[in-house]
Amino acid sequence: MHQPAIRKLILGSTSPYRRELLTRLHIPFETASPDVDETPGASETPPQLARRLALAKAHAVAARAPDAVVIGSDQVADLEGQPLGKPGTHARAVAQLQQMRGKTVVFQTAVAVVCLATGFETVDLAPVKVRFRDLSDAEIETYLQVETPYDCAGSAKSEGLGIALIESIENDDPTALVGLPLIRTCRMLQAAGIPLLQAAKA
Repeated sequence: MHQPAIRKLILGSTSPYRRELLTRLHIPFETASPDVDETPGASETPPQLARRLALAKAHAVAARAPDAVVIGSDQVADLEGQPLGKPGTHARAVAQLQQMRGKTVVFQTAVAVVCLATGFETVDLAPVKVRFRDLSDAEIETYLQVETPYDCAGSAKSEGLGIALIESIENDDPTALVGLPLIRTCRMLQAAGIPLLQAAKA
């Protein structure tokens, strides 16, 4: 019986963290830069921003590869309703971590899967509540010197030394904080026609 061809899978991101996470699924994929403006809208909440950008990134790459299944993802650190993006510089990272110390920050991690050829489109949000310790300025400086997490939302690189900044984590997907919620991603990929856990070919 003829089996339908499996569509190419593209991760619409150049993030090494998301690439490493998707590699865990043992599915062949390519990566592509989405080149999307990440500026928040004037009245946009952090969850709205994360969902919009995840979908925009998926669509930006899908426009160049309409037959492929494309994953887009975005993470916004939500401090009491205010979005904290990637700091980009040491000074901004210091300011972010000083704002966050002793508080709970919700990392709004969105994932979208799009295939233009089939009209498939879905987006979901995996919020992660992170309680930060009441960090001293010296602790913040030591962390930043070791990790230089200037490409991470909220300057928090939990898969490295950033775990020492944290008092507690509350979520339903352990990969969401790193940048790609794999539980939701798996569900979306299956719905889009990308098989998971296939037996290896002889």
